[in-house]
Amino acid sequence: MEHRPEVLLVECADRPGLVHGITGVLLRAGVNIISNHEFVDLELGRFFMRTAFEGPADGAALGAEVLAALPEGASAILRRSGRQRLVVLATREHHCLADLLVRHAYAELGSEIVAVVSNHAHLRPLVEKFGVPFHCVPNEGLTQEAHEAAVAALIGPLRPDYLVLAKYMRLLSPGFVAAWRHRIINIHHSFLPAFTGARPYKQAFDRGVKVIGATAHFVTEQIDDGPIIVQQVIPVNHSHTPHDLAQAGRDIERNVLARALRLVLESRVFLCGNRTIVFD
Repeated sequence: MEHRPEVLLVECADRPGLVHGITGVLLRAGVNIISNHEFVDLELGRFFMRTAFEGPADGAALGAEVLAALPEGASAILRRSGRQRLVVLATREHHCLADLLVRHAYAELGSEIVAVVSNHAHLRPLVEKFGVPFHCVPNEGLTQEAHEAAVAALIGPLRPDYLVLAKYMRLLSPGFVAAWRHRIINIHHSFLPAFTGARPYKQAFDRGVKVIGATAHFVTEQIDDGPIIVQQVIPVNHSHTPHDLAQAGRDIERNVLARALRLVLESRVFLCGNRTIVFD
């Protein structure tokens, strides 16, 4: 059986004695701390702490006592165990979606993919092999607002915790992003902003790049400018063709997206402005 500890997430202004105060509350509650990570952003004077524990506890009482031990304006969130719900948005490229479907089939995601939504029917046979509902919402002949309204009407009743853009090749409007603030995760190649538009790996080949990579980030109103969760690069050289670069890029994108999802779903990521604090 999968082990799922409870997780306490704390963010507040920094001051001496915070770790002692928080862990003292947990001690008095009779729970057992199994991991603890903390970090202080010295420039902002902000304290971040992730504590995983096991044992019975009254969530409301525990949260209230933790807040009483913290400075005014602090945040203390208790994440209870449970599989989170994902809706994956895709277009035509299969590699990231296929990787997520395999991990989901073998219970490696720690979450449930409740649906895949695409603006093309191209990936339907792949998705249906895994018994996951597939929904095609074509965008032809629709304005961006009308298409997004149709997508929102579909995914709303599914009550997802996060939306995952698995190479979803549609720009999202600020209104759509705002409705899912900090709950949309995207993956893209790390050439941005150097090689935008079509055929980025051919552009990279023409420039003779020496590294390629991928970036997973939260989506904000600014395109591809949200807080970064995970990045990874690998070296390449003159012997790599555009096809080789694209294949290596797809491999990295798969790994980076899966790792970013694991970190987010395990509550290991704090947002700090346009940055992230990641307790891996």
